[in-house]
Amino acid sequence: MSLSTQPRFETAEAGFNHVMREDPAGVVRELRNALGPKLVAYIGSVKETRAVRQWAEGERSPSSESQRRLRLALQVTYLLTRNESEAVTQSWLQGMNPRLDDRSPARVLREGDLEVDGPRVVDAARRFSEHG
Repeated sequence: MSLSTQPRFETAEAGFNHVMREDPAGVVRELRNALGPKLVAYIGSVKETRAVRQWAEGERSPSSESQRRLRLALQVTYLLTRNESEAVTQSWLQGMNPRLDDRSPARVLREGDLEVDGPRVVDAARRFSEHG
């Protein structure tokens, strides 16, 4: 499933509500379909895509910290896909971003303090999506 078959939400709030209600396996499935297993593994701090497959199939669950990071990644993905293509969304997550001190959003999602850096990533995604 590509982004073209992923849910598209009218508002950022609707996307947020969906992400918060989704179970961990569903979050991972949607991210894997949108971003690919390697990027999901990176954000989820695992070395193998096998873990991503196991998470998506409900065979095991990501740690609670990884779940928070993956939910935020899905929220950002929905923000971006309201106006951008799959390729642009993936590039945005992997590219050095001046709003994030020239770090990639994926790296910030993986390594950052979600209380401080999470809102910065969401703001950067919102600004990019709204203003290009």
